[in-house]
Amino acid sequence: MSSDFALPPGLRHRQVVVRDTMLHVAEVGDGPAVLLLHGWPEFWMSWLPVMNRLHGEFRLIAPDLRGFGDSGKSSAPRSDVGANAHADDIAALLDALGTGPVGVVGHDVGAYVAQGLARRHPQRVEKLLFFNCPTPSVGSAWVRDGHVNEIWYQSFQQLPLAEQLIGSSRAACALYLGHFLTHWCHRKDAFAPVFDAYVENFMTPGNLRGGFDWYRSQNAARIAAIDGHPAPSVPIHQRTRVHWGRHDPILKSDWSTFLPLYFDDVEVSFCEDAGHFVHVEAPDEAAQVVADVFAD
Repeated sequence: MSSDFALPPGLRHRQVVVRDTMLHVAEVGDGPAVLLLHGWPEFWMSWLPVMNRLHGEFRLIAPDLRGFGDSGKSSAPRSDVGANAHADDIAALLDALGTGPVGVVGHDVGAYVAQGLARRHPQRVEKLLFFNCPTPSVGSAWVRDGHVNEIWYQSFQQLPLAEQLIGSSRAACALYLGHFLTHWCHRKDAFAPVFDAYVENFMTPGNLRGGFDWYRSQNAARIAAIDGHPAPSVPIHQRTRVHWGRHDPILKSDWSTFLPLYFDDVEVSFCEDAGHFVHVEAPDEAAQVVADVFAD
């Protein structure tokens, strides 16, 4: 395994009961608290490149979201675990950890969760950082200029067939995950050192369903946004930085122009050497941005 994905010294794992589930948390360091919220198809391990670079400066807290990784699973598909439900889980987690206000880093699903946390539990969020950032305005953009072909998986993954088919064998799961972990990357080998661990994670019973529950839960909001009628949202007041991978094929960097509609105080920069997974594809740059945003 490459040094990017080595386990940093002092890495701690714990399981924390929150609301009606249990969240697994990986944590390292003892400085100011920074919460790291992963996307799909990811789990806490995707933050290891950042954790390896910054564990001497921050207390880095990387939970597996409900249904992901080693966190609690549902026994049947659910459609009530969208951004707000995950945000409430994370607020309860921060209460249990006794952190006080934290810096929050969000990516992909985690970016939606971070926005929900900032709106529903603003006292918990000091500042925000996103590696690429979806907003409701992205919905209509997804169906313009032929981009709709990129979001086929968001509908497919809501079908019972998806979990059965992708989980039917390790080879099937590897083929499916490998598509996203290369196609969405500008640096195509970014996940190669941990690809087997990713397959193993998503072959764990319940983990495919947990990830797919996100798409079931967000579907109504997604369709409304695609139709040009996104649900009204309260502007986010906390200071926000977005560092967007220039070559992201699923969340285009041009869509950063939507951000001032949703954030009162937002600064945007771009990573010229990354696609969707800035924190994995360009970890030196990502870690520097984290340090710049949260050091003060």
